[in-house]
Amino acid sequence: MGGAKRRPFLDLEDNPIYEIETVIILETQVDDMTSQAIAYTTEKLLQSGALDVYTQAIAMKKSRSGTLITVICDRDRQSICEQILFLETTTIGIRFRSQERKILDRKIYEVITEYGSARVKIARRQGFETVQPEYEDCAKLARSHNIPLTQVQQAVLQAGLALLKS
Repeated sequence: MGGAKRRPFLDLEDNPIYEIETVIILETQVDDMTSQAIAYTTEKLLQSGALDVYTQAIAMKKSRSGTLITVICDRDRQSICEQILFLETTTIGIRFRSQERKILDRKIYEVITEYGSARVKIARRQGFETVQPEYEDCAKLARSHNIPLTQVQQAVLQAGLALLKS
């Protein structure tokens, strides 16, 4: 991660359990934007390096419905994410803060299935691992084979689990 400072935490045998990194949280509220414009802004933020973007329906002053847009980014992406929020939304202000988060040791691997290759994220915890198929890869394979997404995700998950056993 570009601007994140990470501190590893180890178990009694010096194996990494998780790391703590500092991220920036940006938040703004809007009450006069379409859902399409918010979706477009979210897409641009993610393409520009935001780690995550999410929205929540909120009630604003005078009982107006609004949307809270929250962006999580590394410090070195803060400025570009703020620029996108100011350019693509109707906001006139953005709140920001630094926050620490714990992240598990994880790696991305490519696996081969009967539908094609896809990436899986393997996260390691104390004594066990979890396997998570990458959505975009699975969606692409599902579309190209005209089959349900869950069918591809299951095949990718099984391939990821087999990778763990090897």
